Amino acid sequence: MGLGMWGSMLLFWAVLIAVAVFIVRFLFQSNASSKCNVADAPLSAQQILEQRYARGEITQEQFRTIQKDLEETRFQ
Repeated sequence: MGLGMWGSMLLFWAVLIAVAVFIVRFLFQSNASSKCNVADAPLSAQQILEQRYARGEITQEQFRTIQKDLEETRFQ
């Protein structure tokens, strides 16, 4: 009886660990694949400008100046 209970407990933990590993791998694979898809698409200059402004890397005045320059170069 003791050996059967020990075996059942070992089987329980093995299944629990396997499920946990499966879930973690699934989550990391889905995050990695979604990041790759986003990274594969090149960003336009306007999108980069908007991201930099949103992150606070540039001021509103700098944003407007660069945006104006981008519009001028687009039509040349």
